Amino acid sequence: MLQLSYIRENRDAVIERLAVKNFKDVALVDAVIQLDDSRRKIQNESDTIAAEANAAAKQIGDLMRQGKKEEAEAVKSKSSGYKEQVKELTEELSAIEQELNEKIVQLPNLPHASVPTGVSAEDNEVVLEYGSVPALPEGALPHWELLNKYDIVDLELGVKVTGAGFPVYKGKGARLQRALINFFLDQAAEAGYNEVQVPVVVNEASAFATGQLPDKEGQMYHVTGDDLYLIPTAEVPVTNLYRDVIVKEEQFPIKHSAYTPCFRREAGSYGAHVRGLNRLHQFDKVETVQIVHPDKSYEVLEEMSQYIQGLLQKLELPYRVLRLCGGDMSFTSALTYDMEVFSAAQERWLEVSSASNFETYQSNRLKVRFKNAEGKMQLAHTLNGSALALPRIVASILENNQTEKGIRIPAVLVPYTGFEWID
Repeated sequence: MLQLSYIRENRDAVIERLAVKNFKDVALVDAVIQLDDSRRKIQNESDTIAAEANAAAKQIGDLMRQGKKEEAEAVKSKSSGYKEQVKELTEELSAIEQELNEKIVQLPNLPHASVPTGVSAEDNEVVLEYGSVPALPEGALPHWELLNKYDIVDLELGVKVTGAGFPVYKGKGARLQRALINFFLDQAAEAGYNEVQVPVVVNEASAFATGQLPDKEGQMYHVTGDDLYLIPTAEVPVTNLYRDVIVKEEQFPIKHSAYTPCFRREAGSYGAHVRGLNRLHQFDKVETVQIVHPDKSYEVLEEMSQYIQGLLQKLELPYRVLRLCGGDMSFTSALTYDMEVFSAAQERWLEVSSASNFETYQSNRLKVRFKNAEGKMQLAHTLNGSALALPRIVASILENNQTEKGIRIPAVLVPYTGFEWID
């Protein structure tokens, strides 16, 4: 959530930056400012009346102690309306604050100055490419055919048990999943991330605090009987560990990793680009989250990008890094890097990770603060990065490493899988 003070003091700059995200509702920005003006005016009026009421109460007490009962009664009569006035103003203030909150949460985060303009993924900026596209043997197969050939993932059995988008991993497929999860968690630990196990359902307050609500209601599974939400990413529960917490500046950077299953209702359209493991309703992911000093957040974002790239290099996967344009960024992000792996059999790039800096957008909702060097309360910055999401990593490993002998397992995973080949 944007900070009211910043919107008030930088109206034109806010409108200009929001336009990079193709958000052009200037009237909403002005409505927020006008509502805040009304809120301030009513609050001042209420404070003034409350002060007058307190002064009158003190005066009445003094007069009564002096035996001046008639004068005390006169002051009491004159001030009798104060209580009702304060009550009316409090009710009016509550209504305005509710409307203000409803409107300000409709404003997306401001994009960083380096974010390119654009309306879709086609306008994203390629920052770098790494690795070579492997030469596959004649008759190479896309991963959804490899799943059946080697009997390692059963998509139809998942349909039987639950529905489309809920695969069943079997044998070496299940062991490859577990190997990747353990590998990613071990790598995160070596990089200084403190592993946590968190709930995979969250309450409405948690979903609001990280920006999933009210922006992404349709993408989350809602447990209506308990008013809980299945998490779309571990970012939600991990970041909420610090909701309403005042951290100490010396704790920065706060670094956590977590493995969770993730759930997303909107799995996309039909066609080859969503076949197999390309897009699922349930998938596994290891997430990294950092809460940092505002002066360090963009340095940390670059470090997180490098860390994720290091994982892809160890898995021997060709990849590229994109800086997302304004039109392709999330509602809450100030700057996002996407990492895409090249799938040789599908002959296209597959997104496998995003690393984002939210600046104070989440922390303002979370109320995660610290005392700065001057002793003043200040909002921290929050960041997260997928390190990594498994489905497309598995798809790329299967496709890019297929040979006439079978599918070669990347050397770094062999100690985790216990086998070198899927054959």
